[in-house]
Amino acid sequence: MSAKITRINPDQLHETPGYHHITVVEAGRTAYLAGQCPLDRQGLLVGPGSLDMQIDRVAANAVIALAAVGALPRHVVRSVIYVCSDDIDVLGAAWRRLTGSVLGPAFTTASTLLGVAQLGFGGQLIEVDLIASLPQ
Repeated sequence: MSAKITRINPDQLHETPGYHHITVVEAGRTAYLAGQCPLDRQGLLVGPGSLDMQIDRVAANAVIALAAVGALPRHVVRSVIYVCSDDIDVLGAAWRRLTGSVLGPAFTTASTLLGVAQLGFGGQLIEVDLIASLPQ
């Protein structure tokens, strides 16, 4: 039996480009994933200078991490996306690529997109932080 997950957009709040303002989880266990980075299995940065390549790696890594605890992207109940840019067009492009990726269903929940000055690895352009409600 899975925990019940309800996603809500109150009529009194602005429309969203796919995420929900509120996610309610009833019962179950929760997994908190470390920020997923664009690193390969050897810990090397994938796609230096390419936000698209880094997004693809982050999405793949996040799917692997979710699977390790028996979860799918649809089980994500909170996401925070960090993009190393202050350009609104770059942030929008990152959002669209992520929502169109294998990880896409994770971003229909409560989500935040942030432009930041620096991330933890030299040349890193994106990181995704996820919380999932685990199926039972």
